[in-house]
Amino acid sequence: MSAAAARRRKQLAKKAAARADSGGSEEDDPVTLRLNTLLADTANSDESTAYEALQLAQSQVRRGVKTGKYTDATDLAYTVGLSLLEKHGRVSVASQLLAELVRVLNETHTDCTAEWVKRMCGLDSAYRDALERDAAMATDERDRLGRLHLKFLRSALKWSEVLGTVRFGDCALHELLGRHCWRMSKRAPSLLDEEGGASTDEEAEEADMEDYEEDEDISALSLRCEAVTHLALSEKPDILAEHLKTLPAPTPEEIKSGHVCPPAERDSLLTRSVLVLAAVENLRDANVLLRAYMSDIEGRDSETLRKSYMSKTDGVAPSHVIFCCMVLRTCEKSAKTGPLYSWLLRSFNSELTKIYKPDVIKAYTTKIGKVYFNIQPPPSMMSTLENMMGMMGGGGMG
Repeated sequence: MSAAAARRRKQLAKKAAARADSGGSEEDDPVTLRLNTLLADTANSDESTAYEALQLAQSQVRRGVKTGKYTDATDLAYTVGLSLLEKHGRVSVASQLLAELVRVLNETHTDCTAEWVKRMCGLDSAYRDALERDAAMATDERDRLGRLHLKFLRSALKWSEVLGTVRFGDCALHELLGRHCWRMSKRAPSLLDEEGGASTDEEAEEADMEDYEEDEDISALSLRCEAVTHLALSEKPDILAEHLKTLPAPTPEEIKSGHVCPPAERDSLLTRSVLVLAAVENLRDANVLLRAYMSDIEGRDSETLRKSYMSKTDGVAPSHVIFCCMVLRTCEKSAKTGPLYSWLLRSFNSELTKIYKPDVIKAYTTKIGKVYFNIQPPPSMMSTLENMMGMMGGGGMG
């Protein structure tokens, strides 16, 4: 063997070793080549092909994480997931890769940038479009995929809170999650349905529960409470008002003085939304929401409601709208109005304790008292208060 041939062989061996150490070039990697081939073949795409692409993508993503190529790993998870949704319409397969994407974003401490928020919005849109295109999908499967997307959006919001620059998470992701919770609430059982007894189809019931936490409430009311919380934190009070407008007006039983039933859902969701906004010191959007509610949604005369709020003989329960107005006006004044705020809570306590998850409402009102009036909560409640406020960033808080 000549000296030139020996040098050539040595150079080739070094290149091969370097390629092996780095995981191989993208062009020569057989896994990448196979993955690209599967994604490009949209004409013959079936479930087995999509799952093969999923497994290859997951393998490449994990290899990218292990070799420190974090950007390549997250970009690959995003692009393959988007392709499975837009070009192949494989929602079930793509949902697994989206879950992997959020895990990798957290594991690699990838910052939540404007570009990544835009990508998340694109994935959400592609996910919903793919579901709508599949008209033959069974209802149970459609509901299951909706629940998986709910988990994905919650995880993405939590990631944006931890690795982003916005307290409680990015506003755009709050809006996505809020809208999805509201859509899911239209397909979820009501509290009355849940109390009516066990399902006749136990297997279907178990399938419905598998995508939720063990102690998670899956009722329509719970999802709507979560929806208005996130829509409030998205700083889009006009969108929140549009959703509240779709709910029915209070019944005579719900506004009767001393009623034992819960308040009207529309009223209680308004109160929850205003308290959330006040608790995070966003009085601007709270006022915008309240004005929109009074002008476009509330059918009763405001002057009549004001007089009724102070009356004890008209047989009408205190108005949620007036309570919210008084809370905001009090918060806009000095800390010396703390006694007035405490009186407002006492006078409206019969309504607040009947709202869904009154302990959460109590956390909001306590936070408002602490922020605006320096009313310190008892030591036993401090940890509970902080935990509940911390759950706003994608914790599924209602």
